Amino acid sequence: MSTRAIVRTPGPDFAAGITTADLGPPDFALMRAQHAAYVDALRNLGLAVEVLDPLPGFPDAYFVEDVAVVVPELAVVTRPGAEARRGEAEAIVAPLARHRPLARLEAPATLDGGDVLVAGRTVLIGLSARTNEEGARQLARLLEPHGYQSVFAPVVGGLHLKSSVNWLGGETLLVSGRFAGRPELGEYRQIRVDETEEAACNVLLVNGTLLAPAGFPRTRRQLREAGLPVVELDVSETRKMDGGLTCMSLRL
Repeated sequence: MSTRAIVRTPGPDFAAGITTADLGPPDFALMRAQHAAYVDALRNLGLAVEVLDPLPGFPDAYFVEDVAVVVPELAVVTRPGAEARRGEAEAIVAPLARHRPLARLEAPATLDGGDVLVAGRTVLIGLSARTNEEGARQLARLLEPHGYQSVFAPVVGGLHLKSSVNWLGGETLLVSGRFAGRPELGEYRQIRVDETEEAACNVLLVNGTLLAPAGFPRTRRQLREAGLPVVELDVSETRKMDGGLTCMSLRL
């Protein structure tokens, strides 16, 4: 169970971040409002939320999940795959050090936290344009002494693993068509989203409640049929920057 979260407020330069999305120009005022609603949702689910200031010169820094992987035993500071984002990792060290022992990935490793899905004691690590095999191996070695088993899975579409796969608790995953039936997912029960709603894959389980992006009625129905409490949030501006619900917080 999570008791706190770390987030970072988007800065006025957030629209200068790295993105491949073609969803229209981002709106800063709307981004701030949506981020504030996200923080409120985390607090309503029982988390004490530490809100960090924007990080000048790093427009993607509000995607705090990419710069660390957090489990109850430790926090691993990553080495982001986009060189322009590596300064963000230094800025997360002090906030995390107040709550966890720290470890760090070292070159030539690259790894974004968006490629890491912790599902109980299993850690799925996506090998993507942002996360290389060395990064995955270093993370696996750091987590293994604490009882975690890591599984590597090539990311064949989308930016990160969690663009396509997320944990719904127990033995159930929400997946896109590109991951449905993949052997790396083992014996997990899979709920496959409709191909028209792939962006709905990026959901976030917090203390038994699922935060889900608004605007995907088929996926909402699937999740509710699975018996999960669902809170929908509008993340239109985050999606314009290749992000989603999981990206914007570190849960501790």
